[in-house]
Amino acid sequence: MNTDNSIETNDLELLEFLVGGEHFGINIAKVSEIIIHCSLTPVPHASREVEGVFMHRDKIVTVIDLHEVLDIPKPEVERTLLIVCDFDQISVAFDVTTVKGIQRLKWTQVEMPPTITGNIDDSVATGVTKIDEHIMMILDFEKIVCDMNKGKDFELGEVGEIKTPDSFDFNRKVVVVDDSVFLNKVIVKELRKCGFTNIMSFYNGKEAWNYINKLKELPAGEGEIGVIISDIEMPLMDGLTLLRLIRTDKAIAKTPFVMFSSLIHENVRQKGDEAGANAQFSRSQLHACISTVIELMGGNGGKS
Repeated sequence: MNTDNSIETNDLELLEFLVGGEHFGINIAKVSEIIIHCSLTPVPHASREVEGVFMHRDKIVTVIDLHEVLDIPKPEVERTLLIVCDFDQISVAFDVTTVKGIQRLKWTQVEMPPTITGNIDDSVATGVTKIDEHIMMILDFEKIVCDMNKGKDFELGEVGEIKTPDSFDFNRKVVVVDDSVFLNKVIVKELRKCGFTNIMSFYNGKEAWNYINKLKELPAGEGEIGVIISDIEMPLMDGLTLLRLIRTDKAIAKTPFVMFSSLIHENVRQKGDEAGANAQFSRSQLHACISTVIELMGGNGGKS
């Protein structure tokens, strides 16, 4: 599936699907294929959301029932569909009622889910948009998979100990931008474990850009940012747009910028390089990401 244009033009392509009668979406770049529901092998002691596993293209694929995850009754249909996704080293299929098709939008058309609907920490949605006359929720699939894995940071890898010189300034500002509440908190937690004390986190590029612009009004030195760690796909403003805005602003153009996303592959990496990213990492490379952050901020102990 070609996602080159969506990355370059600040558009996104969402696969729209139904769970019961409700509309949901997933970035097409995360989808490997769509198949008809097949025979599964049960997983002992798994949570009720995990239907089982099956072998597909020489990989063991875990099936998660989105009807159970979202507490939506499964309709009586002959066969449901499986949306097969790859999250770094993990292959997962999501059981959905049916697939509607591909919707092409701009990130500016996607809004943050309303916080009045509940605790944002428990939310499995990263965005919401209107398609024709109905609402479509964009789900936080990484959080769903991690929840099924008993909270283990299965795709982020072990950060472990990262050595830094005694003179390293852990109080320099670090800006984290990620629309996944779950992953945002994991990144911030690991940065704090390494010793960072001055971290600001945001759930989309627009919030981060507004904050960065306010920093420019502060006296010289007070508003300096040590590094920005950003996801790519986010509502309101995506990570590549945020990076381009920073690189074209003379006052902050040299700010170190690290991409940290499940969408890092050859085509996307090229776009990030062209936009001026200092480094790019997939979700399984959290140790390398934080090591590079320290290196970019002047720490010679950041190499792994």
